[in-house]
Amino acid sequence: MKVPARTDRACFPPPGYVTVYEFSLRAGLRFPPSSELIDILTICGVCLSQFSYRAMSIVMGLIVLFRDRGVVLSSECLSRMGRLFSDAQGRISFRSKWLDIRTRDPSKGWISNFFYVQNDWGLQEKWGKLKELPVPLHIGAEDLLRILKLPDLDALHYEVRYLSRYVDEEYLFKVGLSTQAGRSHA
Repeated sequence: MKVPARTDRACFPPPGYVTVYEFSLRAGLRFPPSSELIDILTICGVCLSQFSYRAMSIVMGLIVLFRDRGVVLSSECLSRMGRLFSDAQGRISFRSKWLDIRTRDPSKGWISNFFYVQNDWGLQEKWGKLKELPVPLHIGAEDLLRILKLPDLDALHYEVRYLSRYVDEEYLFKVGLSTQAGRSHA
């Protein structure tokens, strides 16, 4: 980890480092990043710091939900659940037509709360232009129910509506994304 100087900017990490916003940790990001997240970032051609809190919390929540059900979140399943899109500045967010996904956005001062982490995973370091994930026509709602071992769409809607619980430390630990199950009170 490297603490930025006051003059450093989040969009220009030092060579060999990636920028991480503090909100990404609250959204479920842990190190090393999950292989699913690395694949999604690589396929989309974007860096970690381009993900908004909403995108990070939804993607991490879905990764944990899928792992909790014994399966890996593929980019095809993610694109069936919703769509990653970018705003004019290049920040990535997530939209879903058929799922009511709610996230709690961070405080207003998030833009200055960042640090650098050595890039040991081959992640893109500079901001890139979002390449959309292809929407798989062969994966339908019934396929998602089967993959996640859920009885019906109501069960899927319930799981996704309360997706934020999947980024709690206990769930992250349960699926192997965190090494610490308890919270520090230091």
